[in-house]
Amino acid sequence: VVAVAECADAGIGVRMITGDHATTAGAIAAELGIPGSVVTGAQLNEMSDEELAERIEEIGVCARVSPEPKVRVVKALQSNGEVVAMTGDGVNDAPSITRADVGVAMGIKGTEATKEAADIVLADDNFATIERAVEEGRRIYDNIRKSVVFLLPTNGAQALVILVAVLFGWALPLSP
Repeated sequence: VVAVAECADAGIGVRMITGDHATTAGAIAAELGIPGSVVTGAQLNEMSDEELAERIEEIGVCARVSPEPKVRVVKALQSNGEVVAMTGDGVNDAPSITRADVGVAMGIKGTEATKEAADIVLADDNFATIERAVEEGRRIYDNIRKSVVFLLPTNGAQALVILVAVLFGWALPLSP
């Protein structure tokens, strides 16, 4: 519950795609705080790709879903400009994990096919690990950006001083 709330605070949309019954999936999603409507695999199959892409933002749970609709959900999110990470543990998750921008497999309960299809394998099968990894990745990216913003002007100025000295034939202002 905490990890889903922290993902929402960080601007990460969480959706549940499951083989469970729609009522069960809806109850679990409500308990976890996953917003949106519950759609079954049969309802997804009735939608065209364009209709799914239009409605995907309002869908929070996809229940009783087979592998093909999972791939369609990933494609619909990607067609809306989303970067999609897909998690799974079964062989039926492998196609959607492969299609996602970042495929994440469960390392303990996951099948070998899913682990091979994934970009990342979670050692602890815990969704909170994904949230912590995204948080850490954003922190590292921010630190790299700050370093580059600092280094470019200072190194640029240093290079300019040396270039001017070379162009005018002066003694180099910096020496070892």
